[in-house]
Amino acid sequence: MKKLDAVRDVIFFEGLPDDILERLAEIAVLKRYAKGETLFLADAEADGFYAPVSGRVKVFRTSPAGKEQILHIFGAGEAVGEVPVFEGGTFPAQCEAVEDCDALFFPRRDFRRILQEDPDLAMKMMAMLSQRMRSLVHKIDDLSLKETPARVAAHLLLLRSSTDSDTFRLDLPKGQIALYLGTIQETLSRILKRFSEDGLIAMSGREITVLDRDGLRDIAESGK
Repeated sequence: MKKLDAVRDVIFFEGLPDDILERLAEIAVLKRYAKGETLFLADAEADGFYAPVSGRVKVFRTSPAGKEQILHIFGAGEAVGEVPVFEGGTFPAQCEAVEDCDALFFPRRDFRRILQEDPDLAMKMMAMLSQRMRSLVHKIDDLSLKETPARVAAHLLLLRSSTDSDTFRLDLPKGQIALYLGTIQETLSRILKRFSEDGLIAMSGREITVLDRDGLRDIAESGK
């Protein structure tokens, strides 16, 4: 894929005029990362932000005890680490490729110069940051207020909604999903097995079929 085409696919660049997209393509650097490779470290100087072109990356924090908590999974066209474009400083979390990944890197200094010259781009970034904030607030609510079965049920319903099909494949290995939901793989497996035994879902490897959408919704909304 040409760099300009990749820039066009970045979500908050949608609708920008061709001359701005071309300038963004000029400053962007296309980088390749292998599965497990780090894009940036927590507390490292934030010298720009990223946008995956292919593959996915995870943003996570690690506790002093070594426990990993995934904050978000980003795919093609989503911006990662864009907050420092406004505030500078350091990255608040670590970012790592969960599969082989190509990503655009936009240097902070060059991007801020374009941002100052184009108010439409600035408004799009503010809208994207607001959306990201709402997403993080919802995740904090889920992790702090809902018990693990409710979080798993809500995640399955989200996957079902995003694919618009009762049958779908888990989008990540169970270990990664468990970390994203704030639990461990063994607990996730037990909950999925229980959901299957209760007739809520059917499982075949990583393929899930939702059999009782209302039942899952009741668990998700109960918080238990």
